[in-house]
Amino acid sequence: MDKFKENQGFLDFAYQMYKSMKTNEINLVYEGEVTQEITKTFTSLTERSLAKSAESNTVQRKVFNVMVECLQNISKHADSLSEEEEDERRGIVMVSHGEESYSIITGNVIKNEKIPELRKNLELVNSLDKEGLSKLYKQQMKEGRLSDKGGAGLGFIDIAKKTGSNLSYQFKELTSEVSFFILTSTIKRN
Repeated sequence: MDKFKENQGFLDFAYQMYKSMKTNEINLVYEGEVTQEITKTFTSLTERSLAKSAESNTVQRKVFNVMVECLQNISKHADSLSEEEEDERRGIVMVSHGEESYSIITGNVIKNEKIPELRKNLELVNSLDKEGLSKLYKQQMKEGRLSDKGGAGLGFIDIAKKTGSNLSYQFKELTSEVSFFILTSTIKRN
């Protein structure tokens, strides 16, 4: 009898999740390790989904490119909850659409010591207009130091340039050592 209740509980959860995804118009969701292979698979699924829609090629390219950049950010910069999982880069990725826009929502664990610098970079990107973003991008290309993870700090600039929107973000503290970083990128459909 306990096994039946356990299965029923999971089925109820699955149905509630399905309803919530439909209500919030979430097209794709992934939680787990983010690798190059996962990035290729996820972007392929999104590409197929967008191709079936009546979406313009411009919007399709923007959604695709922003998602690739977001997935690369997780694969390069996510931290782990514990020392035992140090090599695993896990995160969550959701793609949703509404009447006016697409949203790409990503989340991953980040060490609390990285938050001030990350927040500073995000605030700088959000403070710039299109021209300012282009100047900053060029400056980073010329002067940007490669980080220990291989990036030159171009990801957020590139996302903001492609979306034409501010990047929405939050940090949810999990422990005194790490937080969950949530980034939302919005791409207008018109």
